[in-house]
Amino acid sequence: MSWITNRVRPKIQKLVPQKDIPDNMWVGCPACEKMVFHKELEENSFVCPNCGHHFKISSIKRLDMMFDNADYNVIQLPKFKVDPLNFVDLKKYSDRLKENRKKTRQEDAIMVAHGLIGNHPVVVGILDFDFMGGSMGTAVGEAILWAAQLATLQDAALILIPASGGARMQEGMLSLMQMPRTTLAVKQLKDKKHPYITLLTNPTTGGVTASFAMLGDVTLAEPGATIGFAGARVIEQTIREKLPEGFQTSEYLLEHGMIDAVVERKDIREVLIKILNLLCKNF
Repeated sequence: MSWITNRVRPKIQKLVPQKDIPDNMWVGCPACEKMVFHKELEENSFVCPNCGHHFKISSIKRLDMMFDNADYNVIQLPKFKVDPLNFVDLKKYSDRLKENRKKTRQEDAIMVAHGLIGNHPVVVGILDFDFMGGSMGTAVGEAILWAAQLATLQDAALILIPASGGARMQEGMLSLMQMPRTTLAVKQLKDKKHPYITLLTNPTTGGVTASFAMLGDVTLAEPGATIGFAGARVIEQTIREKLPEGFQTSEYLLEHGMIDAVVERKDIREVLIKILNLLCKNF
């Protein structure tokens, strides 16, 4: 067998040219467990054509889908001390940041861009779950303040799109301070009558839900997104009751009046334009 593998197969492979087949040609859907052709998935806005499961997408892909002609400018965000508490768990916090910056090619968990959506000036801030679970530390808090200030300067609407596990534990109390800071940033924006829209994606939890994520003039969510503060098991153990089916999903929150609409990804741009047409009419 080794003789066939080591000598015969290489000779045959040299005679028959092999086509390059990408590793990600097929993608397994975590919801229905069916295999989806990657190109088909991409053409369908990274939504499973079989069951409608919304896959995670990068900040850049989402921005391309939202802005007119995929034309926008990403702003340079402020830099902070890398590890203010010299935090160490299984590894140094500074090392975790380096790893996540290399993996996502972002400085932190948020990206802020500005441009036009439906010909309306808009500032968009997106949290990337791939960067330490989209957790909110001082850099994210400051970026949201900058986004709100930029929207004010440009007479623009502000759209924030969280995908986050909550506050960043490696920054301790400093991360919790970002909850009132981001809330204040939204309040100052609203005081000047600027439209503020949130689009909740999977997951939106913890301190992010308890601050800027639920303060939109209009709050949208993608289908099937997990939205809440504490985890379901923690709540069940605390209140010692079984939670309703589908608790903390975007559909459940819509049914109970916590959000305004559940919007499929392919329709988000069109819905945003309609909302901006209404909110910016007298702006």
